[in-house]
Amino acid sequence: MLVAGDEMGRTQQGNNNAYCQDNEISWVNWENADHELLEFTRKVIRFSKSHPVFCRRGWFKGQPIKGTGLEDIAWFLPEGTEMSDEDWQNGYAKSLGIFMSGHALRSVSATGQRIVDDTFYVLFNAHYESIDYKIPPKKWGTTWIKVLDTSTALVDEEGDTFQHGDTITVAARSVVVLKNPLSTHK
Repeated sequence: MLVAGDEMGRTQQGNNNAYCQDNEISWVNWENADHELLEFTRKVIRFSKSHPVFCRRGWFKGQPIKGTGLEDIAWFLPEGTEMSDEDWQNGYAKSLGIFMSGHALRSVSATGQRIVDDTFYVLFNAHYESIDYKIPPKKWGTTWIKVLDTSTALVDEEGDTFQHGDTITVAARSVVVLKNPLSTHK
């Protein structure tokens, strides 16, 4: 989630409700922008807008996708196993993976065509150290491409490739997005 000014480290002096202030607290000073961070932010926005799975009109429902044996969304531990109800109760859990199916958008285009997209596996590491994540079993996807990494400012639809069962290191306090291309879906 981005808020205007995040791309330049604007703090609003700690005020998280500055919308009603017409002064330096809520103004955006574009001259002070970190231009590398601004360009990365632009790339992330373009990337998310180009993939309907990130621009859904409705909430994921955690429901099975007909004929696939998969849900529209699933939550994973770094070990590559699905999270249980008990896992959600652990206050120490700082990292997780989210499977988001591009086959379960339940939307149609302006011309009535069913919208489908690539499937994504998003890895969140809120821990202060790097964490190794195991890619979930083949059922969830066989080939995954790293398309976004906030620790290196990578936004590339043709990044490093990983297979189910492989391990990927996610840097401290960062997010990695893996894509299972539409052409490789079952």
